[in-house]
Amino acid sequence: MTVVDTMNITEAAIAVDDRYVAHNYSPLPVVAASADGVWITDVEGRRYLDCLAAYSAVNFGHRNPEVIAAAHAQLDRVTLVSRAFHSDRLGPFCEALAELCGKDMVLPMNSGAEAVESGIKVARKWGTDVKGVPAGQSNIVVAHNNFHGRTTTIISFSDDETARRGFGPYTPGFRSVPFGDADALAAAIDENTVAVLLEPIQGEAGIIVPPRDFLPRVRALCTEHNVLMIADEIQSGLARTGRTFACDHFGVAPDIYLLGKALGGGVVPLSAVVADRDVLGVLHPGEHGSTFGGNPLAAAIGTTVVAMLARGEFQSRSAELGDHLHARLRALIGSGVVAVRGMGLWAGVDVDPALGSGKQITLKLAERGVLVKDTHGSTLRFAPPLVITAEEIDWAIEQFADVLADTGSHLSGTAL
Repeated sequence: MTVVDTMNITEAAIAVDDRYVAHNYSPLPVVAASADGVWITDVEGRRYLDCLAAYSAVNFGHRNPEVIAAAHAQLDRVTLVSRAFHSDRLGPFCEALAELCGKDMVLPMNSGAEAVESGIKVARKWGTDVKGVPAGQSNIVVAHNNFHGRTTTIISFSDDETARRGFGPYTPGFRSVPFGDADALAAAIDENTVAVLLEPIQGEAGIIVPPRDFLPRVRALCTEHNVLMIADEIQSGLARTGRTFACDHFGVAPDIYLLGKALGGGVVPLSAVVADRDVLGVLHPGEHGSTFGGNPLAAAIGTTVVAMLARGEFQSRSAELGDHLHARLRALIGSGVVAVRGMGLWAGVDVDPALGSGKQITLKLAERGVLVKDTHGSTLRFAPPLVITAEEIDWAIEQFADVLADTGSHLSGTAL
């Protein structure tokens, strides 16, 4: 009998992962086997309330019926022809997404990081061809504590040493300023600045909402200095915050939207750069591409997602249930919770470090059937699928309150 034979199903599955899967993540000891709506069932039949939604990629719920129907229908027709040919799904998808964003054109890609990389390329090309910045001299202003992905270029302007360490040399051409500080941003702009790249609400940093006047000031500065405003709405967009885009809360329209995650309906990787023709029109054949970008299967799913967003129901659910979620979380301030931030069904919760690290709290929540993810010390992120109910929110927060109380009680007993 081998060691694996003596393990339970979960332990055996994790052991195989540990042996054969690169260790670039540190997942919770939960092995998903199926999912529906807001619930995940593991290999042993235990159910968990998903309060992460794959970092907002599953905004519309696991196996959303409309999305799954679109996927099934397209699987019976054609899934990939590459951009070497036209497909009957790509044009309608790009038209619908452009209309949703109030823009002219769409550059379809796959992952969120690809969208960011593509946005950077577009901004630099625009700077050279339109603004007249000398070739190789452009710069882009970014924010401290940003998270835009983990490609070599993106980590070059990241503050996360875990993501950066050992991966140099780094790509030049970026200037970082404190998030929310419009004066510092203004000082960083010069004649060779081609873009300001920001998350409207910083996700990985802990759901950091900027001052109300920050994004409007950024918009004004970009217009004044002929600089592109690029909004990374990959996590914050597509109804997560209670509006179609987080920028909408601040009355701001960027020059470029970067979209991903929920755009693929939780089924396929699908991302996009969305802008007007005078920006995306700088790209010509051969200057950028992707074998799978805009494939018929992803385009069919993306068209369905855009149609769902156009109805407005998910934005309304996120706004109304988000108010409920935040009220329940704020009620825990002083009882193990230090601070609560966010908008819609997106909350960053700072737990008293005396109770343990964020990872330790997430493990205890998983034992009670609630899946969340920690970030930066003792901060937890709550981002359930937008199909969650008020009753399910209440149950999740009750489990969270119990974990805080149990942990605090244990610490008190130890201290005595």
